[in-house]
Amino acid sequence: MRFTRLAALAAAATLGLTLTACGSGSGGGGDQPYIAIVSKGFQHQFWQAVKQGAEEKAAELGARVTFVGPATEQDVEEQLDMLTNDLAKSPDAIGFAALDSKAAAPILEQAQARGIPVIAFDSGVDSDIPVTTVATDNKAAAAEAAEHMAEELGGKGKVAMVVHDQTSRSGIDRRDGFREWMEANAPGITVLDPQYGGGDQLESANITKSIISANPDLDGIYASNEGSAIGVINGVRESGKEGLTVVGFDSGQAQIDAIRSGEMTGAVTQDPLDMGRQLVASAMKAIQGEELPKRIDTNFYWYDKSNIDDEKIRAALYE
Repeated sequence: MRFTRLAALAAAATLGLTLTACGSGSGGGGDQPYIAIVSKGFQHQFWQAVKQGAEEKAAELGARVTFVGPATEQDVEEQLDMLTNDLAKSPDAIGFAALDSKAAAPILEQAQARGIPVIAFDSGVDSDIPVTTVATDNKAAAAEAAEHMAEELGGKGKVAMVVHDQTSRSGIDRRDGFREWMEANAPGITVLDPQYGGGDQLESANITKSIISANPDLDGIYASNEGSAIGVINGVRESGKEGLTVVGFDSGQAQIDAIRSGEMTGAVTQDPLDMGRQLVASAMKAIQGEELPKRIDTNFYWYDKSNIDDEKIRAALYE
């Protein structure tokens, strides 16, 4: 293992990744239901917005939450240590956004055996243990991005993909949703094999420059999450390549600025505040023994220069 449990806890303490929405301290105890939330990361504004939504809903419903995540979205072992540590605190419910849709299964089985409901969010797991999954329909959202890319290119050209990972459900669905829509609806567009940057901005920028160098006839690039998109923007800028159509996913100030400047055509934004609120609301229902649907879809929207200042879009963007 790259990170011991002690190292994971030290990293979390150093980065200040644990928050309390209501009450104080961590772990079980007290009168308020305790919900332990383990996210996929903490370095992107997306997760900060999910945290905010969870905090707001917890305050409204009288719950207490902790919210942790590894330093990067490539740190699967560190995330599993965090999940194990939160389980040891005997929470009333667990919220979990898996970096690896299979790796957490043994830990989730322990939660189930102890009667602790698990709510998957953002990225589902390959298990029936979660009582529900609160997430964007990532395949549909990626298809939306593909449709706008195809429209911008006039239905022909060569397109690359910079994807955040191939192990999480969101990474798989955002890759396949984009590619499958293109195959079914835009036969004149060639989609190159996906390249994986781990959602890391620097790695994604380097990948982008390599793709551009190897494909001088490239027409567009699709980036599957916030870190990937920022990396692609930077990589295109550093390469000096002009005329590329760049389509992204998620939000954040860098993407908003790139869309306003014309460096990026547009992106699909999720609604992370809504995701955080729905996660906590679902956890409270599970704690109270209420039945939940197997999936709760959260919102997504396409935004570009034409609608970026619309009230509905602005409400879903985060900076």
